[in-house]
Amino acid sequence: MDKYTEDKFLWGVATSAFQLEGSPHADWSSWDTILSEKPEITNHYELYRKDLLLLNDLGVNAYRFSLEWSRIQPHERTWDETAIAHYVEIIETLVKSGITPMLTLHHFTNPLWFAKKYPWHEDASVDIFLAYVKKIVAVVKDVQYWITFNEPYVLIIAGYFEGCIPPATCSTQLGVKALVNILKAHAAAYDIIHAACPNAKVSVAHNMAALAPWSKWNPLDNLLARFARHFYNQSLIDAFATGQLRLKLPFKEQMRFSVPIKGKLDFFGVNYYTRIHMRFNPFKKMGVEMRHLDIDGHGLTDMGWEIYPRGLQKMLKFASTLNVPLIITENGIATKDSHTKIQFIKRHIDLVEHCKIKHGLDIRGYFYWSLIDNYEWLNGLDARFGLYKVNFETLERTPTSAATYYSYIIKNRKF
Repeated sequence: MDKYTEDKFLWGVATSAFQLEGSPHADWSSWDTILSEKPEITNHYELYRKDLLLLNDLGVNAYRFSLEWSRIQPHERTWDETAIAHYVEIIETLVKSGITPMLTLHHFTNPLWFAKKYPWHEDASVDIFLAYVKKIVAVVKDVQYWITFNEPYVLIIAGYFEGCIPPATCSTQLGVKALVNILKAHAAAYDIIHAACPNAKVSVAHNMAALAPWSKWNPLDNLLARFARHFYNQSLIDAFATGQLRLKLPFKEQMRFSVPIKGKLDFFGVNYYTRIHMRFNPFKKMGVEMRHLDIDGHGLTDMGWEIYPRGLQKMLKFASTLNVPLIITENGIATKDSHTKIQFIKRHIDLVEHCKIKHGLDIRGYFYWSLIDNYEWLNGLDARFGLYKVNFETLERTPTSAATYYSYIIKNRKF
């Protein structure tokens, strides 16, 4: 593993398997009518060789991608060796091209059998997931960077608190239990990976958002924003530092759980996209109303998110308290306008450079989301994050001017 130099800044792009290739065995496949109409999405599972060549065109030296667990284990006692060989071939292709793979084990989706029988709020889910981890670690070689879970808080809030994605339980109690089990699974997966690869670098990818009061003069809005910042951004960081997960939700007593994750972090993956303004509203779900405001004049994305580059600096400073290297594992914009996409990339990378050089933060990489347009969960196929545009009728991939610009950045920014 010494061939991966510590001083090499990782310039990459990020994707997830399900968002490019779908899976008939995943819990999400029956969730959205778009997936029944276009189950193969971009057909990346068949066109992956063509897509991997785009990485060479960009000039990236790293690629973050995920395995689709439901393809690898379509049934509880069945391992699909052909699917495993498929993902192993992707890794081998990357390594041969001099591109560092960053492998994500869990990116929101679960096998349908797992979702029905062992959902994350059931304690048995941990051992079931770890059997999958052991299977992958036994066959995967030449991977140094691992992400165990992508955005666990998004999964818990959307899947349990709000109930708008699988498993749609609408239960805070079960959601908190699921979060604790996911963190336990991370801790054990960390040990499994390191036992097989002592030089591995293992993390989670934590979605962080700049959270602000709707009205600065309103004490309730300010209080809610403080609660939200601690819960959404800070509590996971504190748990990695102390081994104690402390959660404080409005109108509830603080919850505290011992989780065995202290020190089980070799870097910290930061996903950052936007700022959200919030206020207390008893008529909204969980008593919270959220909106996006274009305060700094950078505009809103096609998904209505505020473009707020300064928030990335705030999140990196938050995360730096862990005293481990930081990698921006996702940062991107949904827009059909390439000029807007270029400006987004420039402003955020300028701040990465500022944080690294001026403030001395130990930032080791930046991954743009995403390589090509993809299925964006509840937003379907309209959220155009890709550096390469996908025609969802012909599946043709076309480079945007933002791809050319990102290639220029990679060649000319020397951190």
